[in-house]
Amino acid sequence: MNQILVSEKLYITPELKRKKRMYKIDFLISIFLVCILFSYYIYAEYDKNKNEAISQEILSNLNFEDNLVDDTTIKFSNNSIVVILNTEDPFEVIYTEPVDEETNDNIEWRETENGTRYYATATINIPSIDCTYPILNETTDELLKISPTKFWGPEPNDVGNFCIVGHNYRSNKFFSHVPDVEIGEIIEITDIYNKKETVRYKIYDKYIVEPEDVNCTSQRTNGLREITLITCTDDSKQRVIVKAREDI
Repeated sequence: MNQILVSEKLYITPELKRKKRMYKIDFLISIFLVCILFSYYIYAEYDKNKNEAISQEILSNLNFEDNLVDDTTIKFSNNSIVVILNTEDPFEVIYTEPVDEETNDNIEWRETENGTRYYATATINIPSIDCTYPILNETTDELLKISPTKFWGPEPNDVGNFCIVGHNYRSNKFFSHVPDVEIGEIIEITDIYNKKETVRYKIYDKYIVEPEDVNCTSQRTNGLREITLITCTDDSKQRVIVKAREDI
């Protein structure tokens, strides 16, 4: 009878007390980590929305004529730069007239919080996925957070392969829906400072490559104007490449 009336507290051993304390500590740590992750998510979304606003502000401030010009001839100039199409054939080159960043008073320079100066060199419009953004003049991690950027190639709408890179945020921002485009759809590039023209490019290829594969930036275009869009796959492990050629 005495055994039946023994308090259950006698059965709470030191080992059980230790495990109870550990459970409490683990619970508090879990709550702390969740708070940190939630705070990071809120900040990341705030940062994306802030940069999206900057990008749209740049776009709204751009003034240019929408003038479609069909001109695929190779241009020669004393002040031109040379883009070699094939290193084994030095005669196969493109001569393009670059934007003079120092003397062009029309360039609207901007500056990031870290002091990086940049400007929008063109705009891109992909009607099928409702994607319209300025294209910034160079690619850095900082500028990629603001808008799609020029990655490689000639000036916008010059002969050659104008390569553009943009983030895939798996949302409605930047190049998130570029992986969804289809062959035959149209991409419009408007050059702001050089020819001031809008050229329509028709998508002719789409594929996935490893991050270190940069063959898509080749400048061999047989004298045509082409563009290449580059963004991440949804898992960020590979790259989606979209190739488009001037729709003549």
